[in-house]
Amino acid sequence: MHEDVEKILDEIRPSLQADGGDVELVELKDGVVKVHLIGACNGCPMASITLKMGVEKLLTEKMKGFKELRAV
Repeated sequence: MHEDVEKILDEIRPSLQADGGDVELVELKDGVVKVHLIGACNGCPMASITLKMGVEKLLTEKMKGFKELRAV
């Protein structure tokens, strides 16, 4: 399942990297995915929107058993 999440994150990485940021998977447990925004994404006022409308949306669509996304 860890590899599946990484593949999904790889889909959104180019957009984040184009703006000088990135996302890294911190933990995956019981359908809860914990990620850390790095680079320009860390502290960006749009970070919550990126997580909700970008990362969480992809995980919801493509990952069986996904329950929640948490930024750490």
